[in-house]
Amino acid sequence: MSTDLVVPGTDVKRSGERFTTRIGWLDSKHSFSFGHHYDPRNTGFGLLLVSNDDVVAPGTGFETHPHRDMEIVTWVLEGGLVHQDSTGHNGLIYPGLAQRMSAGTGILHSEKNDHAQLPGGLVRADVPTDRPVHFVQMWVVPDESRITPGYEQLDITEELTRGGLVPVASGMARHADSSAIHIAQKHAALFAARLAPGESVLVPAAPFGHVYVARGNVSLEGAGPLATGDAARITGGEGQRITASDNAEVLVWEMHAQLG
Repeated sequence: MSTDLVVPGTDVKRSGERFTTRIGWLDSKHSFSFGHHYDPRNTGFGLLLVSNDDVVAPGTGFETHPHRDMEIVTWVLEGGLVHQDSTGHNGLIYPGLAQRMSAGTGILHSEKNDHAQLPGGLVRADVPTDRPVHFVQMWVVPDESRITPGYEQLDITEELTRGGLVPVASGMARHADSSAIHIAQKHAALFAARLAPGESVLVPAAPFGHVYVARGNVSLEGAGPLATGDAARITGGEGQRITASDNAEVLVWEMHAQLG
């Protein structure tokens, strides 16, 4: 990792510029190189290596597969995603529930829109079982390799309803007493905000900031309008304002280092 100085600027990436994977059960859009989609000029930003926006059909999903040395954060926008892993965790991820999986020395997991796999006590009446699940999954590199695999989840719906930019996942010391779940990366934090028309939040000042519009339309100071699926990669940011044009949800990474 590097904490070298960067040249200030904002690079807007439009929704239509993303790589796309479409198969029968999955519609996935990739902000960075992923799988067979590869562009050497677009392999990540700051410490963020993956930001996938996925829609998975009912009764389907990602079968059991491995990960290693990665901090993986999943944020559901609509529906419910069933998580199962080799450390024994089994649960339902739904809107407002922050989830983190530390792959560390190695972990196997599956992610499905298939509630039949859940014990009855984990099924929620307010989470539909017959609709696609829509979620964003983000990967950042950890501070050190080969840590013990781990899992954490926390419902932060109450914090989101209060408004503002809410810490979702962080390894920064200043968030130790916040609602954020922990990631093993002291230079990074993820925030979320649900904004009504006219409401604003400030992007944290940092060498690297990544703003993703999960839904709705916003205006980013210095960059102009951003629509659903658009992203802004900010270097040397000093706290730009995000203002919603309609009901919107944004995901914001604050990063104080980059790979290399």
